[in-house]
Amino acid sequence: MDEGELMRLMKRRIIESYRWQEDVVKPLSRDLEIDLEEFQEILMDKLDMSSLEALHPRFESARPRCIKERLHSDLQLCWLVDVMEIVDAEDAETLKDEITEMILAGIEYQEALAEGKRRLHEILRSEA
Repeated sequence: MDEGELMRLMKRRIIESYRWQEDVVKPLSRDLEIDLEEFQEILMDKLDMSSLEALHPRFESARPRCIKERLHSDLQLCWLVDVMEIVDAEDAETLKDEITEMILAGIEYQEALAEGKRRLHEILRSEA
């Protein structure tokens, strides 16, 4: 086995580990609608060993930020906070933080989003 084959084998072992599969590979391939095996090949081609070894912790630490950005969009906060300015930015951040914590605690995204919409409705109905 030459050095290139050995490196590829080592990358494959990392990418095919349970945590990588459950936390990174399967969710991203599903969300991006890319075949699982093809996505694994893409990761092996694009990432070197040091990136692979360091990526999983960075992926986990970025998860709350990504959820908050998705909530910002799904709750139409770009319009309500940034454009119309009818929701206070601090209230929006607090709402996103609380809903993100629900999701990280295991509540399904759609269920948490529904709760976020309910709370946002309360914020919109409250007096300034």
